[in-house]
Amino acid sequence: MTDLIDLSKIIASKGDKPLTVLIVNLQSYEIAELERKLQELKFKQELRKDWILFIVRDVVIFSAAILFIFAVSGYSLFTQIHR
Repeated sequence: MTDLIDLSKIIASKGDKPLTVLIVNLQSYEIAELERKLQELKFKQELRKDWILFIVRDVVIFSAAILFIFAVSGYSLFTQIHR
């Protein structure tokens, strides 16, 4: 029994360019897949946060500033007309 030779090693090392035998670790593949999904979720969360900040900062505040300017200029025009 001790004289048995592993045939896969002989086949892999045959010829000028030895064949590399890759052992796929299923657990590391699952971990890599979970990490990829986690990175994707983090990216989506950051994108969602960026859109919310854009809407609040650029749309709501800009609109409120424009309305405030119109209100002040309208009040100023109203007081100038009634004098």
